[in-house]
Amino acid sequence: MNHITRAKAVFDAEIAGLRATRARLDDQFVAAVELVVRCLRNHGKLVVTGVGKSGNLSHKIAATLTSTGATSVVLDSVNALHGDLGLVSDGDVVLALSYSGETEELLRVLPAIKRFDVKLIAMTAHPKSSLGRHSDVILNVQVPKEACPFNLAPTASTTAMLAMGDALAMCILDARGFKKSDYARLHPAGAIGSALLVQIKDIMRTDDRNPLIGENATVKDALLAMTAAKSGTISVTNARGKLAGVFTDGDFRRQMSRDPAVLNATVGGVMTRNPITIRHTALAVEALKIFQQRQIDDLVVVDERKRPVGIVDSQDLPKLKLM
Repeated sequence: MNHITRAKAVFDAEIAGLRATRARLDDQFVAAVELVVRCLRNHGKLVVTGVGKSGNLSHKIAATLTSTGATSVVLDSVNALHGDLGLVSDGDVVLALSYSGETEELLRVLPAIKRFDVKLIAMTAHPKSSLGRHSDVILNVQVPKEACPFNLAPTASTTAMLAMGDALAMCILDARGFKKSDYARLHPAGAIGSALLVQIKDIMRTDDRNPLIGENATVKDALLAMTAAKSGTISVTNARGKLAGVFTDGDFRRQMSRDPAVLNATVGGVMTRNPITIRHTALAVEALKIFQQRQIDDLVVVDERKRPVGIVDSQDLPKLKLM
């Protein structure tokens, strides 16, 4: 057997394990999601624990949960009886990982955990194991066989546990109404977080790049101002400096096709009134949503007094990795 053939056999074994685990999803999974969501709403947390490979997985599962707004910590089963039980509080939910359900180090700590007012979710392949019998909810992750040729090294089983943890985290995310902006708030140093937290005032075009004109000016004056600012849109203001409307390249072409003398008309007479606008304090992602829904190229930015203070060009957004 060559390396590629062997590698494909490993993939096949792990895919079969995932399919088997997926097929076993039932009301117990629903109960697990509801337990955790209820715990988090009551300001509790999820305590994830395991030994060996399951212990390694507990770190990844807890990290995924925490990064998506579900407060989680990892309890080291070996050190739990030597002070680490201080991580556990009444009202928490404990997620214990053990494929066999008979992991000695984990079973030793169960009686101590049970002294707290907590709910226990077991992730195991053996619902009738010692861990399963002491649990409130069981997530069955049994796989047909490991990818290991001796059916010993945790391979397909750990993949199934990892996928079950991801499924749990994503369903909890949905149930709690966790949003993209919430994710950004928890990841401010990352590219996604940085982009999602950018406000309109940080990206809008201002000053010479934000053409403004009074509604009594001519269309010719408006076009000259737009050209100078290299903009396809100009904000039209009333006597009080508030936004009265917008005039765009598209507006000019449409008016020109109907009336070649439009250059001498007042811009206030041909502008688009009540245009779509956005506040300067809004998030950049809100502008993206407007561009996608309204199919426009430019968006006028206004302040709290409805004065045009800037303009957002849809071409500026790809630089922020928002599109």
